[in-house]
Amino acid sequence: MFVSDQRAATILHADLDAFYASVEQRDDPRLRGRPVIVGAGVVLACSYEAKAYGVRTAMNGGQALRRCPGAIVVDPRMSAYSEASKAVFKVFENTTPLVEGLSIDEAFLDVGGLRRIAGTPLEIAQRLRADVLSQVGLPITVGIARTKFLAKVASGVAKPDGLLEVAPDRELDFLHPLNVERLWGVGEVTAEKLRNRGLTKVGDVAMLPEAALVAMLGRASGRHLHALAHNRDPRPIEVGRRRRSIGSQRALGRSPKSPATLDAVLAGLVDRVTRRMRTAGRAGRTVTLRLRFDDFSRATRSHTLPQATDQTRAILITARALLSTARPLITAQGITMIGISVGNLENEAALQLALPFDKASNDELDSAMDSVKDKFGTNAITRGILLGRDQGLTVPMLPD
Repeated sequence: MFVSDQRAATILHADLDAFYASVEQRDDPRLRGRPVIVGAGVVLACSYEAKAYGVRTAMNGGQALRRCPGAIVVDPRMSAYSEASKAVFKVFENTTPLVEGLSIDEAFLDVGGLRRIAGTPLEIAQRLRADVLSQVGLPITVGIARTKFLAKVASGVAKPDGLLEVAPDRELDFLHPLNVERLWGVGEVTAEKLRNRGLTKVGDVAMLPEAALVAMLGRASGRHLHALAHNRDPRPIEVGRRRRSIGSQRALGRSPKSPATLDAVLAGLVDRVTRRMRTAGRAGRTVTLRLRFDDFSRATRSHTLPQATDQTRAILITARALLSTARPLITAQGITMIGISVGNLENEAALQLALPFDKASNDELDSAMDSVKDKFGTNAITRGILLGRDQGLTVPMLPD
């Protein structure tokens, strides 16, 4: 953990532009300057040319093509995206040793100690963008600010393929005119609560006392938004930060899904998540189920176990119980995405959850399946419920 000079704008937020689509345009010159959609049933990513027509990530493929009839739809190539991400992170690490990866296509970089050997943060950011373009062939946007929060906001404002530095003496002048959605943690529900009270800009939120925001949004959210509206974000760069949760999700499209199909999808996701947990040597207590419906509304269900576990069956039993509580919503609204994650992770081996089945035999089964997959590939062996079923894409991600 490293703390940057709090008086200077030395934090960079580097974010690749329309990552999957940009890789496709890089590798196929015919796609350059054209609206590109990655993924057919559900939009995994889209180029800025497609976004100009209103296409968005997670949109149904048919809806996307109605908005942009001239779009070119390509199948995702996860291995290509993974290789591109690794190449970009090499550029990050050659720029500074203080890199905190957020996802495969974005990271924070602290360049506060490099002025004498590498120049100002602005000069470093300019060189970083040039290096990513020349070495990897991808456009990248960089925001520069004194805090992580404001650097990320700056990169969002500068997109696509831009560079924006927020000077310390101009922070609030830059931040306060922005829409409230620019604040971390302000989604559709929170934004509606704020707008219903006439709070449309970050500056409107900043004018309220913290107590008023707490009364409106709850203690945690109120205090969080009050701090961000004043650009108070003391979080340092965390090098090698481990995940607080491990999860996976799958888009399902809009066709009706039988209970058996949903159960198989859930089993596949749990199998994927628990294998990642065991590979990383981690066990967790809180199982969270996330659902998205046909109208793009969402629901979340979670349960915290008495002890941490990495057992597939233990977590699957919990996930199935959570899914059963959401059956009425699924029946009424349809379902387009299902996700599972395990949080409250422990870094060392934990006592396994005592459930009414043979723990030893299940540990041995998980271990044996992991060994076969490690040796022969993830498709070499699977659980009976998953036989003959498409388990979806394995999305590249940062190490667990």
